[in-house]
Amino acid sequence: MRVCLRRPLHSTLLFSSSSSSTTRTGTTSPSRRLGRVWSQRSLSHVSASASAGPTTLRPFKLPTPPGHTKSQSWMMGSKNMFKTNSFAIPFANSSHRHFFNTHTPLFSAYSSKPISKIHSLPLQTNGFSSISHANDPRPDILESPAEYRLETTKLKILKRKLEELGMDTEICVPGQYNHLLCPMCKGGDSEEKSLSLFVTEDGGAALWMCFRGKCGWRGSTRALADSRSLSGSWNPITKVKIKREITVENLQLEPLCDQIVGYFAERLISRETLQRNSVMQKSCAGDQLVIAFTYWKDGKLVSCKYRDSYKKFWQEANTEKIFYGLDDIKDKSDIIIVEGEMDKLAMEEAGFRNCVSVPDGAPAVVSTKDLPPEEKDIKYQYLWNCKEYLQKASRIVLATDGDTAGQALAEELARRLGRERCWRVKWPKKNEVDNCKDANEVLMFLGADVLKEVIDNAELFPIRGLFNFKNYFDEIDAYYNRTYGYEFGLPTGWRALNEFYNVVPGELTIVTGVPNSGKSEWIDALLCNLNETAGWKFALCSMENRVREHARKLLEKHIKKPFFDARYGGSAERMTVEELQQGKKWLSDTFHLIRCEDDSLPSIKWVLDLAKAAVLRHGVRGLVIDPYNELDHQRPVSQTETEYVSQMLTKVKRFAQHHSCHVWFVAHPRQLHHWVGGPPNMYDISGSAHFINKCDNGIVIHRNRDPAAGPVDQVQVCVRKVRNKVAGTIGDAFLLYNRVTGEFMDIDEPSGKR
Repeated sequence: MRVCLRRPLHSTLLFSSSSSSTTRTGTTSPSRRLGRVWSQRSLSHVSASASAGPTTLRPFKLPTPPGHTKSQSWMMGSKNMFKTNSFAIPFANSSHRHFFNTHTPLFSAYSSKPISKIHSLPLQTNGFSSISHANDPRPDILESPAEYRLETTKLKILKRKLEELGMDTEICVPGQYNHLLCPMCKGGDSEEKSLSLFVTEDGGAALWMCFRGKCGWRGSTRALADSRSLSGSWNPITKVKIKREITVENLQLEPLCDQIVGYFAERLISRETLQRNSVMQKSCAGDQLVIAFTYWKDGKLVSCKYRDSYKKFWQEANTEKIFYGLDDIKDKSDIIIVEGEMDKLAMEEAGFRNCVSVPDGAPAVVSTKDLPPEEKDIKYQYLWNCKEYLQKASRIVLATDGDTAGQALAEELARRLGRERCWRVKWPKKNEVDNCKDANEVLMFLGADVLKEVIDNAELFPIRGLFNFKNYFDEIDAYYNRTYGYEFGLPTGWRALNEFYNVVPGELTIVTGVPNSGKSEWIDALLCNLNETAGWKFALCSMENRVREHARKLLEKHIKKPFFDARYGGSAERMTVEELQQGKKWLSDTFHLIRCEDDSLPSIKWVLDLAKAAVLRHGVRGLVIDPYNELDHQRPVSQTETEYVSQMLTKVKRFAQHHSCHVWFVAHPRQLHHWVGGPPNMYDISGSAHFINKCDNGIVIHRNRDPAAGPVDQVQVCVRKVRNKVAGTIGDAFLLYNRVTGEFMDIDEPSGKR
C-alpha cells in the first residue's frame, strides 16, 4: 500500500478524579514517543458498560503503586470512546467546539519509573488554540511488563539519522503521523508545523513531507539496509477522511466587527463586498479575533479558512477543497483565478465578480513530472472538485502573484485547465523599482481603474510552439533598423561574389563540385576572410584533412607565404619562424576542431552536440562539415536514404537557426558517367535532392581544366540557390586561385596582392 502523508490530529483524553478539567494531549504525548511503544492491549481488563454515553466516566480501581494512597482513583471513558468516531467536546471556559478522533487512546496503569519531563506541544489546527493544563495534576503512566520494551538498535539508528536532518524526534510517536517544524523552511514566518513525519511501528523506516507550498521538502530513510521498504511489505493502515458537515452556527462564526471592517477598508475592500462574500469572524483563544473566509458551494457552506493578525492561515479539517467564491463563476464563460481571498475581494472592487481564489496557495516550483491522474492529484484536488464549474469557461485569466511561486501556480493551473483557454496578466509597477505583487496591491496603490485595465489587457498564456507576430516585434524593429549588423549578410571578401552571395548567421550553405575542384580550399579562404573582416571563430569538422595539413593550408592563406621551401612555392619566400609562431596563435584563437580520434565514424548528432559546446564555450559563429560521405549514416531498415537525408538536414538547419551559426556542408556529386567538363548541377549530389531543396544557399565550385577554355587557375563559383533575396541572388562569379599560398582573389585585383 502506498503511504500518503497527511495532517491528522490524534488526541488522547486523560481523566482524573482529582480534577474536573479535561487534559488534552496530541501526538506529542509522552506515553508514546520514539523508543517506547504502548499498546491498547493493556486495557483488556477494563470493564465498561456499552450502553453508557460517549463521555460517561466510570471509576477504575488500580493496584496501589508505591507512594500513592488507596483513596486515589482514575476515571476513564466507556468503551464507546474507543471507537473511531468524531465527537465534539466542549472546552473548559470556552464556547469553542472541535472534532477529535480517538484513534489510539492512551490510558495509564501504575508507573515503575517517572514519566518524561517533556510536555506535549500544543498543535495548531483549525484555528483552535490548545488550552494549557499546566496546573492540572497529571496521571502516572504505568508500564505493563509484557508491553514494555527498550529502544531497539534500529530505532536508535533511525532516531540519530532524523536528528541529523534537524527533526525533533523526542516528540514523535512510531506508527502515527507526527506534526513537526520543518528543518528546511522553519515553517515560514508563522513557524507553522508543516512537516508530516511517519515512523514505522518497529522504528525501521521513516517517511516525511513538508506541506508548505513554498517548501515541499520530502524524503525517506531506513535504519538499516535490511529494514522493510517503505513501499514494499510495510503496509500501515491509513485513515479514510470523512467530509464534515459544517454550518455557520456550529463553527460559531460571527458578523465582522468594526475593527476588522476597518482593516479591510485600509486595503480598499468595502463593507458591501465583505457582506456579499460572507466574510465573518471567529473568537479564538479567549478574546483573539480571526477573519473567517467562508467557502460555499451551491449555497451550502463546505469549508472555512481563517486568518489571524500575524497573517497565519489555517482551514477547517476534513472539509471539501474548493475555490473561494465558487458560486460566483457558475455558468460563466469568462472567469478569473487569483492566489488569495484578499485578491478575490479586490477584483470585486474593480467590477469583476466572476473571480475565484485557490484555497492552498502556490507551489515553490513547477513540477517536472507528468500530470498525475485525478485521484492522485492531491495538491490540486480543488480543481477536480470544481470541474463542472470550469467546463463552460472558454477564457480563464490566471491573475496569480507576480513572484516565482505565483508564476509556478499559473503554470500548474494552465497544465490542468488547458493552455489554449488561459490568459495571464502582467502586473504594473507601483514605483520606479518594484512591480505590484498581486491584485490587492494594484487596487491599493494604483486604484480600481488600473486593476480593471490589467485584466482587460491580459495576454494569451504561452503555448510551446504557438506564437504571435507581436512576440517578435522587438526583433522585427531591430531588423528594420539594421541594428544587428548582419541583415544583408557578411561580405565574402571578393567583390565579384558579394553581388550573389553573402554569409547570413543561422543559414545552411551546401557546397558541391567534382573532385579536386577546390571546394575545401575555397571554404578555408572564405573563413579567413570572415575572420579578418568580422572576427568570426569557427568549428571545423574536416574528416578528409589531417590536422597538420589543414593547419598548413590555413596558415598559408593567412600569412600569404608558402609553408615549405618546396617546388610548389617556386621562388616565393617561405614563412619565417616568427610568422609561424604568430600564425599558430591565430589558429588557436580562431578555429576549434571536431574530430573522431578512434576508428568509428562520427554521426551528425555527435558533430552537432560538439558544435553546440563550441558555440556556447568559445563563441563560434560558423561550422564546417566536410564532407557528407565521411559521416556515419546508419538508419532504420524501413527508412529510405531520401527520408534520412531530409531528417538530417532538418537537424542541421535547426542547429544553425537556434545558435545563429552559419553552417557550410560539403557534399560530393554522384558518379558522373557523361560528364563533359562543365560544372555539375546541385541535383547531382549523391544521396538525395533534399540537399538543394532544404538548404538556404547552394554553391558549386568548378575549376577550369582546359587551357583552351581559359586560365587553368580560374575558379568559377556558381551560386545556384539563394533563399534570402536580401543576401544575394543566383549567378556566377570568377576568381583566381594562387596555387602557392592557396588564396582566392578577384580577377582584376592588383598583382601586388596576389
